[in-house]
Amino acid sequence: MHHRTFPAFFVSLIILFAGSAMADEGMWPLYMLDRLPFDQFKTRGLELTADQIYNPHGTCIADAVVQCGATASFVSPEGLLVTNHHVAFSAVQQQSTPEHNCLRDGFYAPTKANEIEAPGYSVSVTIGSEDVTKRVLGAVNDKMSGLQRFNAIDRTIKKITAESEKGTSNRCKVVAVFGGKQYVKYTSFEIRDVRMVYIPPEAIGNFGGETDNWMWPRHTGDFAFLRAYVGLDGKPADYAKDNIPYRPKNYLPLSAVGVKDGDFTMTVGFPGSTERYISSYELENRIDFSLPNLIKSSEDEIRITEEIGKTDSAIALRTASNLKGIYNYLKKSRGILGGCNRTNVLARKRDEERQLTAFIDGNPTLKKKYGSVLPELVSLYLDIKKTRVLDSRLGRLARAVDYYRLASTAYRWAVERDKPDAERERGFQNRDTVQAKRRLKTAQINLVPVVDRALFRYSLKQVLDLPVGQKIDAIERLFAGKTGDVLTTAIDQYADDLYARTKIGNLDDRMRMFGMTRKQIEALKDPFIALAATLYPESEKMRDRDKAFSGAETRLAPKLVQAYAEWKNGTMYPDANGTMRVSFGEVREFSPRDAVSYHHHTLLEGVLQKETGQGEFVVPEALKAAFASKDFGRYAEPGDNDIPIDYLTTNDITNGSSGSPILNGKGEIVGLAFDGNYEGVASDYTYDSQMNRTIVVDSRYVLYVLDKVYHLDSLMKELTIH
Repeated sequence: MHHRTFPAFFVSLIILFAGSAMADEGMWPLYMLDRLPFDQFKTRGLELTADQIYNPHGTCIADAVVQCGATASFVSPEGLLVTNHHVAFSAVQQQSTPEHNCLRDGFYAPTKANEIEAPGYSVSVTIGSEDVTKRVLGAVNDKMSGLQRFNAIDRTIKKITAESEKGTSNRCKVVAVFGGKQYVKYTSFEIRDVRMVYIPPEAIGNFGGETDNWMWPRHTGDFAFLRAYVGLDGKPADYAKDNIPYRPKNYLPLSAVGVKDGDFTMTVGFPGSTERYISSYELENRIDFSLPNLIKSSEDEIRITEEIGKTDSAIALRTASNLKGIYNYLKKSRGILGGCNRTNVLARKRDEERQLTAFIDGNPTLKKKYGSVLPELVSLYLDIKKTRVLDSRLGRLARAVDYYRLASTAYRWAVERDKPDAERERGFQNRDTVQAKRRLKTAQINLVPVVDRALFRYSLKQVLDLPVGQKIDAIERLFAGKTGDVLTTAIDQYADDLYARTKIGNLDDRMRMFGMTRKQIEALKDPFIALAATLYPESEKMRDRDKAFSGAETRLAPKLVQAYAEWKNGTMYPDANGTMRVSFGEVREFSPRDAVSYHHHTLLEGVLQKETGQGEFVVPEALKAAFASKDFGRYAEPGDNDIPIDYLTTNDITNGSSGSPILNGKGEIVGLAFDGNYEGVASDYTYDSQMNRTIVVDSRYVLYVLDKVYHLDSLMKELTIH
């Protein structure tokens, strides 16, 4: 494993801990562990050393934690993984049919021969990290434009990646830390054959559904077991029957003892992104524009999809995974917007910036270094406003409409393939071919033309309704002079024609398109390819705007972070960026509002109390029978004579942390993180120690379901249980 000393400036940014409540804030890169106050953690219950958690030169807990959709952990030497039901949801849904509904009924493979493919899933095992800041920032200077700066950084990152991957089957990625103050290269071993081992019925794994999503109290058994496979040579391989289970460097035991209120907890996982150091201008853009628009488009897409799904159970099953994802982000977006407004986050951010400006202005040296940062950020966001409606709707078209996205992907690959590999866009190089083909192939499973056509019609209307100055000429010409019912009819006819004549929805045709040159794919005269080609110049302009903005931000954001560090005497930690992080906390209740107090855990009795027998609140007969027998074995909550279901901790997490192991002081899995509380979802922008809680499925409930409810003996024997 590669490991180098990280720059000294990082030390000045992590002196955060003043007490346990403060200590629970922050998702920490593992290479910072040796600088954190472990003496304080030990008084709270941690029995491990920093080296036992993360050791680049030996075996450690971090070796057992991987990316798989979100986060998962190895729990046996035979590549067995535990993660959330909602992380495995897409695989289960894709393998389900109305006749064999694994989503509804669950799935269990008593032997490895019975395990089935998790389509499109992969496991990323982190095997090294290295600081590459000097090389990346050596390619830029402050005289460059935003676009020049982006391109210089992009070229350097591609060179680093190509050099690192050459002659190996590893994957590398270079990520920015503190907005571009530092760059770290992560190397991983990518496993492409992932199989389903045990998925509980949806009535356990998704009990409460969208009604309970992001809410407390919660009664969801959000867990699932998968297995990672490699080729006979131990290298990554596509799904094949003669592949063998991957043997991880380390795996974790599960605890049958569980936790109690106040117990120390630690989580290791892959949180996606937080933006706690953004400027008030970017936060204002989120609150006033991005979040409201995301909420509106999500509501519309859900309504359109569900209306069609009600007419056909097969369509409802095929659209279930996509709907679950949209619902999840919709509820979170509403929570973030409500939380920001309720706690006056924007006003507090502006006040903080006024104080920072006064601090900078009081010191000539600081004013020279940082005085222009906030004014320049204002200018950046004024530019964004000029095209933000266009960029939002064009981007949403590519995300919401499968046929357009697939056509755009095939066309863009054809365009990029005409360039030398090193000059292609990241994501469209030779190294990306295998993943791209997998995505194009697995997309077929959930392709529903009737739903997609309805979403296309909606998205097209949105594009035609762009404000003056942001309209797309190519689209306007298609419907020139048409309004009202005439326009609606024209849109319907246009959509009907595209879906009737296109071959992009046919798997074999689509895979052939993927291998074509630009000239060949344009010669097909496929209507969706033609639309992608027509919108390509506009999409390129949008991408260039994003690059220019990103390049400018990589110059300004680090300065803003450093200015805060000097003002607050180093009370900083880096935002989440999709790389492995550790957080520390404890089991703790909370009070969301006056006269309301929530207990730290829920019990199986509460599952039965919520039962309605319909929709999201159905209780499986096997679970009812097990509860009635009162045979709780060693999994019962002391004093309650009941099975603990979920509990709350103060660990700092976000999207991507789903499936992360919650570990006790000994390093045993005492639960799996699967959600945050609604009152705390604004934590992507601001952390509130009184309100932020992680919702965890208790390891005792996981083991109880395996052992006492469904008697899955072979799976129980494979686990190490303490």
